[in-house]
Amino acid sequence: MEVDVAVIGSGPAGLTAAIHARGSGARSVVLLEREEELGGILKQCIHNGFGLEQFKQDYTGPEYAERLIQDLEETDVQCFLNTLVTDLSPDRVITALSPEHGAIEISAGSIVLGMGCRERARGSIGIPGTRPAGIFTAGVAQRFVNIDGYLPGRRIVILGSGDIGLMMARRLTLEGARVIGVYEIMGYPSGLKRNIVQCLDDFDIPLHLSHTATGITGKERVEGVTISKVDSDLRAVKGTEQLITCDTLLLSVGLIPENELSQQAGVEISAATKGPVSTETMATSVPGVYTCGNVATVFDIVDHVAQTGATAGASAARYVGGRLNGDVPHVDIVPGENVRLLFPHRYSFQGDLLLFIRAAEPVEKPVTVEVSPPGSRITRPYARPNEMLRVRIPGAKLAEVRHPLKVSIREK
Repeated sequence: MEVDVAVIGSGPAGLTAAIHARGSGARSVVLLEREEELGGILKQCIHNGFGLEQFKQDYTGPEYAERLIQDLEETDVQCFLNTLVTDLSPDRVITALSPEHGAIEISAGSIVLGMGCRERARGSIGIPGTRPAGIFTAGVAQRFVNIDGYLPGRRIVILGSGDIGLMMARRLTLEGARVIGVYEIMGYPSGLKRNIVQCLDDFDIPLHLSHTATGITGKERVEGVTISKVDSDLRAVKGTEQLITCDTLLLSVGLIPENELSQQAGVEISAATKGPVSTETMATSVPGVYTCGNVATVFDIVDHVAQTGATAGASAARYVGGRLNGDVPHVDIVPGENVRLLFPHRYSFQGDLLLFIRAAEPVEKPVTVEVSPPGSRITRPYARPNEMLRVRIPGAKLAEVRHPLKVSIREK
């Protein structure tokens, strides 16, 4: 099969990319999804807060997914469900498997990567102790409760303050479980402020910063978790150990972009974001291959995910139509003072630059985000590592730039 644009993944980024690829002139667009239904993780996110920026509506996850699916159904995009992509070559040939169609080979004029991300599990953070039942990632617990109707436990400790973990603290409390506390290794929370307030404060669930799990006890089932304070180097402080009796441990300790296919295609991966090195058009280092959503970098709200999907889909269509150059000069975008993460990584002089920025340390007072050259300065009321800052710089201001763009956050 030969197509203009192939989109891999049907979460908010992939759905939006497919819609915009077709709307931007691609004659044939296919969407490949490994699950039986479109929507990705949105299907199990029954809380509200989706689509506030994009649609000016307050949707739940399933409602937001349905809105995007309805928009997709108004196009002639071909969807392959229950289809697992097993290989992606540098010359944009996709190999996929499905029960209905068997082995499929798709040659695409351009490809949009929208595979999303996965949760860090116990093995990636190395908690010592036994290996009993009752240890789940927050996303798995969310699916158990919201989709399958199972309660994972009754007395629960949550390690990490990522947004999914915060959501599950509230959800499990509403279902009758007792959430003893949320324990975060950093000195600041990793989830959004609104989720701290709505999911913890409103339910009197304590958040313990600068704490981590240093042991798990229990043979058949979790019986307790040892919690310790950590120092400034994030090392456990001896003598601060506390055994918390519980039957369940939820892990909300970060997300990792799903980039195995990206690497198969020869895409350069950023050490900082763990996603493809990208430009403002969402172009990767491989001509004709674009990235979007949480496979590019882990975002904090779905509207930003969809925004990158729209850019990637339109760029993929323009590339196929010869209206976008896939191999152009660029300048790097590098972190300066108090900047931990930047997306995109490069500017290729093909439009405005929309920057997503994470601070390295929290500043709870007005800050100035400075991009130099050209010396653009934007004021924001605060800077928090758990909330991305967005800065848009018109392309006209960057036309004469010949050196790396440096982004810094300073107190005003």
